[in-house]
Amino acid sequence: MVSVHHAVAHDPNNTAAWLDSGAFTPAEAGAIVRAIAYVEPLYEGRVELTGAPLLQHALGAAGILLGMNMDAATLTAAILHAVPACTEDWAEKLEAEFGSGVRVLVLGISRMEQIRQFSDMPTQQQGPSGSAQLENLRKMLLAMVEDIRVVLIKLALRTQTLRNLSGASAEQQTRIAQETQSIFAPLANRLGVWQLKWELEDLAVRYLEPERYKKVARLLDERRVDREQYIAAFLAVLQAELDKAGIAAQVTGRPKHIYSIINKMKRKQLDFDQLYDVRAVRILVDSVPDCYAALGVVQSLWPPIPGEFDDYIARPKSNNYRSLHTAVIGPRGLAVEVQIRTHEMHQSSELGVAAHWRYKEGAKSDAKFDEQIVWLRQILEWKSEVATQDDTQFKNELFGEQVYVFTPQGKVIDLPRGATPVDFAYTLHTDLGHRTRGAKVNGSIVPLNTKLQNGQRVEILTIKLGAPSRDWLNPSLGYLQSSRARARVRSWFNNQNIADSIAQGRALLDKELHRLGVGDINQERLAQRLDYHKLDDFFAALGRNLVTQRRIAQAIQSELPGKTISVPVQARTGSTRVSKAQITVGGVNNLMTKNAQCCKPEQTDVIVGYITRDRGITIHKQGCTFLSRLAETRPERVLTAQWASPKESAPR
Repeated sequence: MVSVHHAVAHDPNNTAAWLDSGAFTPAEAGAIVRAIAYVEPLYEGRVELTGAPLLQHALGAAGILLGMNMDAATLTAAILHAVPACTEDWAEKLEAEFGSGVRVLVLGISRMEQIRQFSDMPTQQQGPSGSAQLENLRKMLLAMVEDIRVVLIKLALRTQTLRNLSGASAEQQTRIAQETQSIFAPLANRLGVWQLKWELEDLAVRYLEPERYKKVARLLDERRVDREQYIAAFLAVLQAELDKAGIAAQVTGRPKHIYSIINKMKRKQLDFDQLYDVRAVRILVDSVPDCYAALGVVQSLWPPIPGEFDDYIARPKSNNYRSLHTAVIGPRGLAVEVQIRTHEMHQSSELGVAAHWRYKEGAKSDAKFDEQIVWLRQILEWKSEVATQDDTQFKNELFGEQVYVFTPQGKVIDLPRGATPVDFAYTLHTDLGHRTRGAKVNGSIVPLNTKLQNGQRVEILTIKLGAPSRDWLNPSLGYLQSSRARARVRSWFNNQNIADSIAQGRALLDKELHRLGVGDINQERLAQRLDYHKLDDFFAALGRNLVTQRRIAQAIQSELPGKTISVPVQARTGSTRVSKAQITVGGVNNLMTKNAQCCKPEQTDVIVGYITRDRGITIHKQGCTFLSRLAETRPERVLTAQWASPKESAPR
């Protein structure tokens, strides 16, 4: 089979070939040479966990990145990635020697290493809970970095580790392979770096399912000569027919990845001999119309297998993968899979997003990337756009609305950006939120309104029995960012003393019914006439003086139309009537307003308005305790208000 990714196969020690490739300017090549010289004494005698020399490991990862057409700064950072573990004051030294851009990349790699201490926990979990944790871990990895190239460097380093994983212990092999299959291979796929994704998957399954891997690899190898001869003859016929049809096409054999074979055998419960795509070819053309024209040539030569056609050009995959897939019955009655795509689609599918950009804009390492090209294509709801300046072309803006933190047990929790330890506590459990009295972040006690950052470990300090603070509802104090947590705090205060309010409301209704001489009435229908769906809600409102005597009498009269009810006249003594022209509410004057008796505002006070159900707008002092309780459940009823100036209120 013909390899489609020659660039990755660079000899990692043949750096002269890198520098002579013409991919870098003299200044960029000089930075790479200086980086190698810088780390040689630092890495001397040090090995990677596989036992490979650390310098060889770093150069191998840089070679992978070179094969992805990454820029010189990315290769330089990959070479320098282990410097933080080798020397103190590394950040200042790297910035002085290689610039702030490279320093930021190395710092990002160092931060991503934090995830390894937590990775064992979720990879062992099964079911929806484990899947959700893995998803959050992947998101956290991306959210923790400011520059997306950090993730690509980490993927290259992981690929290099897997290439040498035979030198690690059995326990390390299993752990690294599980972590790769659960976290890093999906990340590579979602970032569009599919060639690394395929290699990561193949190498991981080699250690997780060694017997099955060896069996499939042996079957592939045993039939390799026959398959290659068969494919060569197939390609010759196909190329001749495409030429005859006037379609400029490049036709090659396509390597089949062992992981995908194993996955398909398990998913469809098939034997190796039942797979259609062990023999596979790929057709590369110049345009989309040529794709469909080539498909017509293929299907005119050999009969298609029913149900084995997929049009990923008309309907791309979620990661924007585009290609035509079909399977046909070739010579000797053997199945052959055929993939047809444009050269541009191939660049994108094989080498990922970075190669796609380079393909579109040329091979110059300092090219500016188009602002409209999106880094991540339909990665759930994650988006990051490329800036137009060279220094920021890889800046990561993923998860701008989210932050990801750890519990003490290593569980990943996603929170809104700006969330605090109080938000964190309520996300875990309402009761934990109510009992919160302090918090530790990364082992240090912090204020409860501290804004949490990606990757932090948060521990909540509680008391045995507790209640939330009203200060948590004050936006200016910054204790709560999550609307869900805020609603739970409001609910707690709303439910306090509700039993007393219900009992008081029931007594008030009995007293009013006795005063009106009403002995029997359907109280539930009475509550519904007053817009309360539950009787206890009606009693609680009565007990809190939220329903007037006049409204109760009017509702009773409607419920008992045959009985004459004495409806009280709107009292003038319980509140101070204010002239319509004296107060402006929400920027509007001439509204019916009255002063509240709970706080009795005067013209020297700062005031706000509250829309009542049947008494117009009540004017309260700003900060009125009773109004604060009302506003917790009906914040939309609170309006700005101000006293009119003497000139405005004077009669005309």
